[in-house]
Amino acid sequence: MTQPVIGLTLDAEEAGGYSKMPWYAIRENYCQAVYDAGGLPIALPHEPEAVDAYLNLVDGLLVTGGAFDVDPSLYGEGNRHDTVVLKERRTAFEFGITRQALARNMPVFGICGGEQLLNVVLGGTLIQHIPDSIPNALQHEQPNPRHEPGHTINIVKGTLLYDIVKSDTMDVNTAHHQAIKDPASYCLVNARSQDNVIEGIEDRTYRFCLGVQWHPEYYVDPGDRKLFTAFIQACQK
Repeated sequence: MTQPVIGLTLDAEEAGGYSKMPWYAIRENYCQAVYDAGGLPIALPHEPEAVDAYLNLVDGLLVTGGAFDVDPSLYGEGNRHDTVVLKERRTAFEFGITRQALARNMPVFGICGGEQLLNVVLGGTLIQHIPDSIPNALQHEQPNPRHEPGHTINIVKGTLLYDIVKSDTMDVNTAHHQAIKDPASYCLVNARSQDNVIEGIEDRTYRFCLGVQWHPEYYVDPGDRKLFTAFIQACQK
């Protein structure tokens, strides 16, 4: 089969560190996981006006995570928690390209913050800060390295996620202070952690529309590779 081209969203950093000018960034393992599964990864700079042009070049969209948050105003909340960090141009670009990819019924895979953005694009809402909203919450920003598990999730049978990983549970890493509050209308919750935090969503009205709260590009659990394989296979159809 033809190797599908996968667009990956980039993070954006202010001047300092790597460069004295503002710069884009993406972890190598995002791209490597796409390539390992048979896809050809390309990076998507934040040009909202170029969304259609980008989508004409790719067969699937992967919305990556990052140490920032979706603007609460995008899901109807006027108050912003003190911990919320915005990257407005990145969010505007990701919101636009995700919405247009879904309009084309193009496969979309959201990871961590990408899952949260996907839920907002579809019409859902977010918890702005887990420790203030979930009593006795697990530690969702793990202190140990990301290539190690942080906690276990329970997977719902009969979902796309279950069909992919073929398991009731997965051991996953965790690096987030926000989570899905209200899933979008047609979204199914496919996984939760032991404190009932939503760990995955999917919308079966689309060809492939899946979001996970953890970072499968680290290959912590055997199911992680299966997620990328399923995504790339959907992009080949």
